[in-house]
Amino acid sequence: MLLTLTTTHQPATDLGFLLRKHPDRPQSFDVGFGTAHVVYPEASAERCTAALILDIDPVALVRGRRRDGGSKGGEGGLLAQYVNDRPYAASSFLSVALGRVFGSAMTGKSEAKPELADAALPLEAKLVPIACNGGAALIERLFAPLGYTVTAVPVAGDAEIRVPYWDLTLSGTLPLADLLGHLYVLIPVLDDDKHYWVSEDEVEKLLRRGEGWLAQHPERDLITRRYLKHGRRLARIALERLSELDEAAPSEVDALADATGEAGTDAPAEAPAPRLNDLRIQRVAEVLRESGARSVLDLGCGSGRLIQALLKDRQFDRIVGVDASLRDLEAAGARLKLERLSERVRDRVKLLLGALTYRDARLKGFDAAALVEVIEHIDLPMLEQLASAVFGDARPQNVVVTTPNKEYNARYETLAEHALRHHDHRFEWSRAEFEAWAAAVAARHGYAVRFEGIGEADPELGTPTQMGVFTCN
Repeated sequence: MLLTLTTTHQPATDLGFLLRKHPDRPQSFDVGFGTAHVVYPEASAERCTAALILDIDPVALVRGRRRDGGSKGGEGGLLAQYVNDRPYAASSFLSVALGRVFGSAMTGKSEAKPELADAALPLEAKLVPIACNGGAALIERLFAPLGYTVTAVPVAGDAEIRVPYWDLTLSGTLPLADLLGHLYVLIPVLDDDKHYWVSEDEVEKLLRRGEGWLAQHPERDLITRRYLKHGRRLARIALERLSELDEAAPSEVDALADATGEAGTDAPAEAPAPRLNDLRIQRVAEVLRESGARSVLDLGCGSGRLIQALLKDRQFDRIVGVDASLRDLEAAGARLKLERLSERVRDRVKLLLGALTYRDARLKGFDAAALVEVIEHIDLPMLEQLASAVFGDARPQNVVVTTPNKEYNARYETLAEHALRHHDHRFEWSRAEFEAWAAAVAARHGYAVRFEGIGEADPELGTPTQMGVFTCN
């Protein structure tokens, strides 16, 4: 199978710097299931083409074949182990080879030409041939939204062939790393048959390679399911995280407001209804502001949405996010773009790895703390430890706690009866249950507590989110 990458950026031979493969020196790489060769059929100042030729060893495929049916070689008995399209058509084998051979280029960094790494270049990619379970229409649906001009020419278009084959050409102006990331994710999506076992690591790969585009792609669900080999649990995890990223993506109006301090003048007359999570973050930030707090703990900060909101208000001069997940803290750091903030702003925020069910001296001395949609992720027997650590030991003057209102779940038509809103929720409480727990915690630790709802209120079921605001006596 063959992949070529061509640019007419001048000097076009800069492609070699970005790929970290010299145009004058052919190279070969052992990729386990065969050999990948990189050569340059043309390399001039006006036009440069790098070719990745993947030579798969069919015998090596059989020797390494999993018993779980991890590749097409596992179907159809002994003959199918040797007679299949895996050595000839672009599939997940090529995706793996891309990662191994051009992994440095996919990071979007170049030591020799750092200014080119983020530059939009005229690029053309050709895949000969590619297996596509879905035809030209699917190819167009996947690549056109990313800005490519797509040309797909059928190869061996026999209607009886289960998976048709296409010579695919993609043209666009974009950073090389973006093109490689799109190919890495979408090649196995087109083929819809990964050759290897898919584990939770694949979720991280998908999110990493899909950063900046997958969350907003119109075929996000299809891409996620196919990339994760239709594993329901993994797909659900990935789609939930992508939904969080999609919610965090600023609109054009928001971006203009951030840049100018004013709302865009061309905003539609009727804005779309705000998301519940936006309302929740907004109201918690308002309550913290009204309390007069200057130092705030965001306990269970997740991807940092509340911290992002608080940083916009100069009242809060010390903001600390705490989470037990290093992955979430990394996501928060990426959302906040800490490395790009001015030193003055960066000094106001800190991210800490920590468990909320244990006493932690680092959490003492703060004016306020927030636990936004956190307690329902804690096992019920551990809630008393969390209350003791937060209200008893850290003891901020004000504590804001939000949690789902179980009664409101009846309004969600797609949620099965008695089902929880999130797969990681250990429980969800009715308004009476939450108020009973909060009142007991307040009495035990010397706080007063008041309650309010967040989101659209139902006359009988209440609001989707319930909030308790604790004030130290």
